[in-house]
Amino acid sequence: MTVALLGVSDKTGLVEFARGLHDCGVELIATDGTRAALQAAGIEARAVSELTGFPEMLDGRVKTLHPAVHAGILARRDSDTHMRQLTEHGFVPIDIVAVSLYPFAATLARGADDAEVIENIDIGGPAMIRAAAKNSDSVAVIVSPRQYEGVLAELRGHGALSSATRGRLAAEAFAHVAAYDTAVADFLRGRVPREEMPAEFTDGGARLHELRYGENPHQRGALYAVAGPPGGVAHARRLQGSELSFTNWLDVDAARRLVSEFEEPAAAIIKHTNPCGFAVGEPLRFAYARAFEGDPRSAFGGIVGLNRPLDLATAQELARTFLEAVVSPSVDDDAAQLLSARERLRVLVVDRPSCAAQLDVRGIDGGLLVQTPDRVSIDRGAMTVPTRRRPDEGEWRDLLIAWRVCRHVKSNAIVVVRDGMAVGVGAGQMSRVESAELAVARAGERAKGAVAASDAFFPMPDGVETLARAGIRAVIHPGGSKRDPDVVAVADALDLALVHAGERHFRH
Repeated sequence: MTVALLGVSDKTGLVEFARGLHDCGVELIATDGTRAALQAAGIEARAVSELTGFPEMLDGRVKTLHPAVHAGILARRDSDTHMRQLTEHGFVPIDIVAVSLYPFAATLARGADDAEVIENIDIGGPAMIRAAAKNSDSVAVIVSPRQYEGVLAELRGHGALSSATRGRLAAEAFAHVAAYDTAVADFLRGRVPREEMPAEFTDGGARLHELRYGENPHQRGALYAVAGPPGGVAHARRLQGSELSFTNWLDVDAARRLVSEFEEPAAAIIKHTNPCGFAVGEPLRFAYARAFEGDPRSAFGGIVGLNRPLDLATAQELARTFLEAVVSPSVDDDAAQLLSARERLRVLVVDRPSCAAQLDVRGIDGGLLVQTPDRVSIDRGAMTVPTRRRPDEGEWRDLLIAWRVCRHVKSNAIVVVRDGMAVGVGAGQMSRVESAELAVARAGERAKGAVAASDAFFPMPDGVETLARAGIRAVIHPGGSKRDPDVVAVADALDLALVHAGERHFRH
């Protein structure tokens, strides 16, 4: 007879699954909580304590950690020695193991104290899952209610689960435990001084969405959560519109990251992860209108980020052009109603905190590059002005806006700002002077009296000369080049104010 051991904290679909197993002739063994739920539904199951000869103990910390359980799971059916030893000790082979782990992540996310969180670190569950997955030649392991229907269908159709199915379930089981352990490790690291670059790195969790496609339609893609309480863009709520693609998610993230830099109302329009428009202003409608004005041609098909609730007046401005998506902290009801007529527009709400401690992870062939997040300082006291001319207060305001926006532009990056509005962006060029030329070309006459930011130092004076010829009055950059004196001398000759911020902000 086929034997199944059930021990689930998530009771979703349990009764139907157990009844289906029973109807297929499977004998049921269950842990106490699971057995109580089955008995309430009129389904009989043997208690694990009957199998082991020991009651659950230590407030449930020990119930399945017993040879009767693990020998029954791990015994090789093709080994006469293994099967004889089971018989000698009165143990039975266990053919199906269905376990859902303690709700560790959910307990952490709702703000439980450390003692409760620690009690929700499952020990017996992962041990059974790993044992069953190791012995997948004979044992099927089930870790989620979403797997119940497929397992029952195969049992009803064929009387047993195929080797391929057991193998697939085993691979899913080890991935499931790995994600669970990653969340636990992240929590435990947070209780002690954090090692910024740990000796062993794990990241990732549950799949949140399958994407429409990857970067291109022939590529597949998915979005996964990272360890820790759910937050940030990955957990955005989509109010309308179709599923997002890989590039859509990157642009939504870029839009939200940029506007989140600012306390005042801010709007950004993103194309290919670069801002083609950005502005601050009151009210939000005004900020968005000015962001759009920065580069109307590039704004077509863009993704908009707002750092204030999306109101009706701003929604009316958004509706004037085709956009892929808009992301904001919330959406007013009348704004949502207006935008609902634009069925292709994705409207996303991010109302959970960002994952502030999350490391920046990028893949390369055969490995992962990991770094701490980039942070930008706008402390004027930590900056120096090496030129004779100093920025006035209006220029300082625009310089600090340009400096923050510049961090979100692909290197080499030059951003021109005037009156709180990005009027020219030069992104991703192979030489810095070409980025400067592109930025002032986009700014046109609006460059006169504006300021500019560069994400890295000017290696020679030509970039500053290009900006000054267009009418730029002040420039902020990290400084630190061997040719800084030459750049400062040219700035002085052109009556340009130059600010050394002291930190670089490459974005590759």
